[in-house]
Amino acid sequence: MSMATDPTASMPLTEHLRDLRKRLVRCLGLVALMFAGLFPFAQTLYTLISEPLRRFLPEGASMIATSVTSPFLTPFKLTAMCALFVAMPLLLHQAWGFMAPGLYRRERRIALPLLVSSIVLFYTGMAFAFFLVFPMMFGFFASVTPEGVAMMTDISQYLDFILALFLAFGLAFEIPVATFIVVWVGLADVPTLRRSRPYVIVGCFVVGMILTPPDVFSQTMLAVPMWLLFEAGLLACAWLKRPEPGKAIVADL
Repeated sequence: MSMATDPTASMPLTEHLRDLRKRLVRCLGLVALMFAGLFPFAQTLYTLISEPLRRFLPEGASMIATSVTSPFLTPFKLTAMCALFVAMPLLLHQAWGFMAPGLYRRERRIALPLLVSSIVLFYTGMAFAFFLVFPMMFGFFASVTPEGVAMMTDISQYLDFILALFLAFGLAFEIPVATFIVVWVGLADVPTLRRSRPYVIVGCFVVGMILTPPDVFSQTMLAVPMWLLFEAGLLACAWLKRPEPGKAIVADL
């Protein structure tokens, strides 16, 4: 055991800024490269992403574009978001490369798994929404459409709607990471979080009620995974041992 010094103490501020600029340029280049590769398939991407709704449209009905520019700008926006999502692991690698030199060994052992698990959980939440929640949601909306009303959704409004849900479900699946961080930084301990379990369960169902159609089955499909993810976060925290006061700067050898 030996006292650890600040890993970045010898690096001047200008060097930090130069490294940050270099990595930001790389990130922009990566996203631009992904966008250029995906843009020829923009129409196919929108056809794929709109399938959960189109399958429930009445026979002979279709989605519509109410704006002159929507047929171009909507697939363009979708391609840009897909490029960002596809490039996310590489972007996180750049972020890790910038932060890692300033972390102690113990902190690096915690931070890297958190980065990896957060992106995996975010993608899992998006997949959960697309493959399980969207079919139930749009099926419900189609079933309650009043008689005599044609169900024809604007392509731009549909994209904004599903992007918001992708974000909501992706963030909801970050619960284990959030729980771990809360314990790691000392905002709460595991016994306190366990005592708060009833409030967490109620909160999960409230969130499920807000984000899904007003039927019990759809709400449960979101609330139960959120609760299980909270429990997974508690299990992850069980092996966490915070350093004793005054010993946080001691490096693990």
